[in-house]
Amino acid sequence: MNQPLMILVAGPYRGGTGDDPTLIAANHRAIREACLALFRAGHLAVNGEDLALPLAELAGSTRVGDAAFDEVFHPMGRRLVARVDAVLRLPGASAGSDEMVALARARGAAVYTGLDQVPGVAR
Repeated sequence: MNQPLMILVAGPYRGGTGDDPTLIAANHRAIREACLALFRAGHLAVNGEDLALPLAELAGSTRVGDAAFDEVFHPMGRRLVARVDAVLRLPGASAGSDEMVALARARGAAVYTGLDQVPGVAR
């Protein structure tokens, strides 16, 4: 790896959870674990959840999917994907993550579907 990449980690957050907080937390942890692996490989990993959730709370969100949540959550991902070098798409159903992949591909950014595809990540 010559230069660190800024990589957006996109994976299910609400997808497949029925909005169960325990399942959402597990999805969020998987996203963060991927971010840590990328960081350890020398990359700058970002995820929309960790940036959007505090702003949604400030905007008045009291539950996943309310108006303040929706104002911030997916728009944050869209803004991030416009700036990153690549997207790492984690497994699992997620319309939002699929959108991030489509946006990345449309602008010619790399899309990885596994950590083992990312340059510099230990195999």
